[in-house]
Amino acid sequence: MSESPDPSACLAPSRFVDSDAPAIRAYAEARAGEGTDIERACRLYYAVRDDLRYDPYDIDYSPEGFSASATLARGRGFCVTKAAVLAASARAAGIPARLGYADVRNHLATPRLIERMGTDLFLFHGYVDLWLDGRWVKATPAFNIEMCVKFGVLPLEFDGRADSIFHPFDGKGQRHMEYVNDRGVYADVPYDEILAEFRRVYPGFNIDAASTAC
Repeated sequence: MSESPDPSACLAPSRFVDSDAPAIRAYAEARAGEGTDIERACRLYYAVRDDLRYDPYDIDYSPEGFSASATLARGRGFCVTKAAVLAASARAAGIPARLGYADVRNHLATPRLIERMGTDLFLFHGYVDLWLDGRWVKATPAFNIEMCVKFGVLPLEFDGRADSIFHPFDGKGQRHMEYVNDRGVYADVPYDEILAEFRRVYPGFNIDAASTAC
């Protein structure tokens, strides 16, 4: 678990949260709009949640593939890379942002995904902490609304004031996400740590290829 970065340390671009990339800066300017930081952060949250399709079946495990700018260019990503896009967009808009991770048990994961993973435990599930009105507020932009509708999962809303993490139940009242281990917060994506854990727990993943289907 990392130390909690100070808000002032969570505005600068980093290796994976490349908020200085031209495409990220343009995206943040177009999506954030005017108003308070809370209003702008909410617009960025919904933009990243729904503009980028959640796709755990085609992950680029290269360092470049984990960057916010590359994920934005692809138009899809998984929880780790979509969180990087939201963090980078927020920083580009002048809102301090850091990355948080937890291991979660997904009780509604598809049989196909569980078979490839060998478990329903998802390591390093990514979310974003945004510094709003003097405190950190959690936002989780992973599941786009079309995917939520398709699988009957309640889409996560975000108002900039209350933490937005995966609801414990889906639209039918069935258990959905269960947080089982907090891995802390980071100023940048802990790329080497994530890949080491993925190699250890998910041997069926072709982690060392530039791109793989999980």
